[in-house]
Amino acid sequence: WVWNQFFVLEEHMGPDPQYVGKLHSNSDKGDGSVKYILTGEGAGTIFIIDDTTGDIHSTKSLDREQKTHYVLHAQAIDRRTNKPLEPESEFIIKVQDINDNAPKFTDGPYIVTVPEMSDMGTSVLQVTATDADDPTYGNSARVVYSILQGQPYFSVDPKTGVIRTALHNMDREAREHYSVVIQAKDMAGQVGGLSGSTTVNITLTDVNDNPPRFPQKHYQLYVPESAQVGSAVGKIKANDADIGSNADMTYSIINGDGIGIFSISTDKDTREGIISLKKPLNYEKKKSYTLNIEGANTHLDFRVSQLGPFKDATMLKIIVGDVDEPPLFSMPSYIMEVYENAKIGTTVGTVLAQDPDSANSLVRYFINYSVEEDRFFNIDANTGTIKTSKILDREETPWYNITVAASENAAAAPSPSGFVRAREMGACGPATQKPFCPPRV
Repeated sequence: WVWNQFFVLEEHMGPDPQYVGKLHSNSDKGDGSVKYILTGEGAGTIFIIDDTTGDIHSTKSLDREQKTHYVLHAQAIDRRTNKPLEPESEFIIKVQDINDNAPKFTDGPYIVTVPEMSDMGTSVLQVTATDADDPTYGNSARVVYSILQGQPYFSVDPKTGVIRTALHNMDREAREHYSVVIQAKDMAGQVGGLSGSTTVNITLTDVNDNPPRFPQKHYQLYVPESAQVGSAVGKIKANDADIGSNADMTYSIINGDGIGIFSISTDKDTREGIISLKKPLNYEKKKSYTLNIEGANTHLDFRVSQLGPFKDATMLKIIVGDVDEPPLFSMPSYIMEVYENAKIGTTVGTVLAQDPDSANSLVRYFINYSVEEDRFFNIDANTGTIKTSKILDREETPWYNITVAASENAAAAPSPSGFVRAREMGACGPATQKPFCPPRV
């Protein structure tokens, strides 16, 4: 047998059968006495042979990606005797590759993340494109990667397909999402090569690179002096451009003349500082307080620690509001004395109440009598002087308990009352056995 390995070009679309090659035996003298026979894969359907000349042709368009080669057998026999001139031999027809397949990304589109503020050149992802053409023949399957969309933020290694960050200090707070388009082109990237592309959606994840910031350096809060101890009287908040735990913070009062009067706690859900009252307020004693408040991150990231400090401070001025408080008596209770049988209109004593507010309004006095109660005393509404309004009899009633109320004006509701005990006095001595005898003057 005399032949070389045969090749047939894939995807042949010509009008005539494609010439593959020639079988030839050195026993063939060219007189037509040798008959060539072809058997095996595709013999008679795909491949036909001229039994006289040994010429082989392909009658169909072949696809190397479906079948790379065909195994056939050749025979040469004497036409007159029908005896073999050569032993049967096996040979191969290989389908020769053309660049008819574009590179494909089988796993895209991709969704990946990379921390913000990463160093330039940080690896993000490796993408791989496959090409169905023959990698052993020519450049039909030699792929080169390039970036079509996503510059100047990202780059791709042309050989490995590794995507990397291309800028220093990419900031999530400035831009969080990027859509990067990667192209794979065969023929080593040369003109005429086929290409495919994929999209890589890249999200910058947050790191704690932003400290808390109070929107203002000075705040003012109004709190009435009637606020209850332990109650929340106001809120303050610092903003943090980070998200998640990187934005968590805690508040504290670092100094100020109100440090013992107020406290601050942190609402973990809203990230607000809740200001509460620790001690009672008194407008007449102190009308304002100053607090210096600090907000500090609770989770620090060593990678960006040089951007610190991760805290901020502001000043809060608390204005104490004046509340119209009721008058206060000079004593919680009074004990007064008067002789029995004294004339109507006799002075028993005087009570005193004052307006604790800075206005120091005038005070008016009243005696609180029940409807059925006998009125043995009356009071001067302006001076608080208590006088008898009936003749008193010690043997009948030695003591009277009366309740005096004071208000800032006649129309206002009375203040908490002062309690007055009026004692009726009589003659004193061992025989009388009368109690509460006053000293003699």
